[in-house]
Amino acid sequence: MQNNITFVGSPAGDIPAGEPRPLLGVARSATGRRWLARPHDERLALAHAQRGGLPELVGRVLAARGVSLEEAEDFLGPTLKRFLPDPHALLDMQAAAEHLADAVRRGRRLAVFGDYDVDGATSSALLVRFFRAVGADIQAYIPDRIAEGYGPNAPALLRLREAGVDLVITVDCGVTSFEPLAAAAQAGLEVIVVDHHKAEPALPKAHAVVNPNRLDEAMTDRLGTLAAVGVSFLLVVAVNRVLRQAGWYANRAEPDLMGWLDLVALGTVCDVVPLVGLNRALVAQGLKVMGRRNNPGLSALADVAGINERMDAYHAGYILGPRVNAGGRVGRADLGTRLLSTEDPVEARDLAAQLHALNAERRAIEALVLEEAIAMVEAQAATNPLAGAGALVIAGAGWHPGVIGIVASRLKERYGVPACVVALEGGIGKASGRSVRGVDLGAAVIAARQAGLLMAGGGHAMAAGFTVAEAKLADLRAFLADRIAQQTAGQGPLVPTLHLDGVVSVRGASTDLLGHITRLGPFGTGNSEPRLAVADARIVRADVVGGNHVRCLLSSPDGARLKAIAFRAMDEDLGPALLNHGGRPLHLAGTLRADRWNGAEGVQLTIDDAAVPGGA
Repeated sequence: MQNNITFVGSPAGDIPAGEPRPLLGVARSATGRRWLARPHDERLALAHAQRGGLPELVGRVLAARGVSLEEAEDFLGPTLKRFLPDPHALLDMQAAAEHLADAVRRGRRLAVFGDYDVDGATSSALLVRFFRAVGADIQAYIPDRIAEGYGPNAPALLRLREAGVDLVITVDCGVTSFEPLAAAAQAGLEVIVVDHHKAEPALPKAHAVVNPNRLDEAMTDRLGTLAAVGVSFLLVVAVNRVLRQAGWYANRAEPDLMGWLDLVALGTVCDVVPLVGLNRALVAQGLKVMGRRNNPGLSALADVAGINERMDAYHAGYILGPRVNAGGRVGRADLGTRLLSTEDPVEARDLAAQLHALNAERRAIEALVLEEAIAMVEAQAATNPLAGAGALVIAGAGWHPGVIGIVASRLKERYGVPACVVALEGGIGKASGRSVRGVDLGAAVIAARQAGLLMAGGGHAMAAGFTVAEAKLADLRAFLADRIAQQTAGQGPLVPTLHLDGVVSVRGASTDLLGHITRLGPFGTGNSEPRLAVADARIVRADVVGGNHVRCLLSSPDGARLKAIAFRAMDEDLGPALLNHGGRPLHLAGTLRADRWNGAEGVQLTIDDAAVPGGA
C-alpha cells in the first residue's frame, strides 16, 4: 500500500458537483478517507448550547444525534425511573413470570441455556445470580461454538432432562429453534424462551416466548433494540414482583436487582445495540454499579486487564468484553458465564486469568489470520483492483471460526469496502461479513441464499453470516459484486468517509471540554463517541510503543501541548504518516479521553486519522 499522506487534501475543483465539501478540505486522508462534518440542525445546536449553557460543539453533538430540546435533560441524565417499562407489557411475560415463580416455590430444578457471546454470558449469569438468590436450584449450560453451534440443540436439552432438570430458560437464543424445542417438549422438558432476535411468524413450542421482536409484539417500537440481557433483566423484575406478591420474602431477604446492572451494562454495550432510551438508562446506571467492583468476576477481570480507573463503556466494550468473549471463541464456552456468576474470589481470579490468557491467544490467532487475509487481498488487487469489486470474499483453510468476524471488521476498515471472511474445513466454509454505510450486506447474503449459492445465511445491513460450499465461492463473489453494484447504482464508487463532530485547536482540547463531552456518554451505537478534528497541530515528538502503536506529543503556536496516541497505527499508513511528518502541521482526527497519571488528570487524543493542511 502507498503512504496516502503525500496526497491528502483536495482542490475545490476536484470535488464533484453536489457533493458536500470536505471538512478542512480533506478529501483523502492518511487512511484514504474523506472528512465530512456530521450532519446536524444548526438552529437546534445553537438552542441546545444556549439553553443548557453548553459549548457550541456539544450543542452540535446533541443535535447531530437527534436529541430535541425536550429530550436533552433525560439524555444527559437517563434514569430507570423514567425509562423502565412495566415488564408485563411484553407478550408472555406474565405467564413466564408466574410459571418461574411457581417453580421457585415448588423447588423445581432449573437450567438456563445461553449463548457463548458476552450478551449470552451476562444474560445467563444474571439469571443464575437471581434464582440462586431467591433459593432456586439452577445451573447454566453454554453450547460449544464449534461442536454444537449456536442455540439450543436436542442432545443437550435431553441430557439436561436426564439430569433431572424440569424447566429450561433459553436466553439470547431459542426463538427459531423449532426442532430442538419440540424434542424437549416430547421428553417432558418445559422451556421458556427469552430472546431478542427477529422471530418468524410461527413460534417454537414453549411454555412462553418473551421477545420484544416477536411479529405480534406491540412493544417492538419501544423495546425492540434491547439486548438479550436487557430482556432478561425485565424477566427478573417480573419474577421478583410475583414472588414478592406471593409473600416469598416474608422470611428471607429480597435481592437487590439494581446491584446486577453491571452485568446488564456489559452485555448491552458488547452486543452493540443502540444506546438510546431504556438501553441508555440501563448502561448509565450499570456503569455506576460496575465502578463499585462488587461482582468478584468483573473485579478480577478488571485487575488482570490492568484497569485502575473508573470504568466506562470503552472498558466494557474493548477490554472486559473481549476477554469474556474469548472463552466462546477459542476456549471453553462456559468460562464467561462461570466468571460472571461466581461469588468465590479465588475462583474468580482463576477464571479471569484463564480468560485473559485465552484473549491473548485469540489476538495471536486473529493477527495470523488477518496477515494471511491481507496478503490474499493484496495479491488479488494486483490484478483486479478493489474498485467495483462489490465485496471482499476471502477464504482460508484452517482459519479459526472464532476470529473471522473480527478479521472481517479489520478488512472493512482497511479497504473501505464490505468484507466477508470464510473459514474453510472439509469443503465447507463458515463465514462472517461486515459492511460499510450504503451497502446492505445482509440483504445481499439473503438473496444469495435464496439463489441457492449458500447452505445457510442471513444478517442485517452492517453484518452477516453464512455457510457456503467451497466449490461455490467463485459464483458467490460474482453474485455479491452484482447485487452490491445494483444497490449502489448511481452513487459512484464507494468513498470511505470519516464523519466529524467539530474542529478544535490543541488548546481547545481541554479538560473543560472533555468534562462536557463525558456528560454525553455512555457512548456506543446510536450515540457514537464525538470525534473531533484537531486542526494545525505540530508533532513535537512521535515514537512507536507496544510494537505497533504510535505515541505523540502535539503543540500549537500559542504554546499549548496535548498528548496523543494512535493504536495499531503501524499496521496501516497512519503510523508512518505520523512518524514522517517532516515538521509540517497536520490535521488530526480522533476522540478525547481522560489521561490520568500520578494523581493528575489531563486530556489525551486517540488519533484515528491524519491529513496535511492545504485543501480547499
